[in-house]
Amino acid sequence: MPKISVEIPAELLADLDDHVGDDGKFVNRSDAVRASIRKTLDVLDEIDARHDRLEDGGEASDGTTDREGTDE
Repeated sequence: MPKISVEIPAELLADLDDHVGDDGKFVNRSDAVRASIRKTLDVLDEIDARHDRLEDGGEASDGTTDREGTDE
């Protein structure tokens, strides 16, 4: 899996950290960021589909995408 580096404002990172760890929804920051990116891309695909702008490789006929649950 490729690695990337991003700069994140401190208040956004603090908010993210509230959802990470033993008491949070995500195991680690990477898991949280991947889930957020997937969700954002799914929303953008839905918007594109409503405007007939979806290209091949996006949403399948059953409404799923090729990025759901893939942490490879």
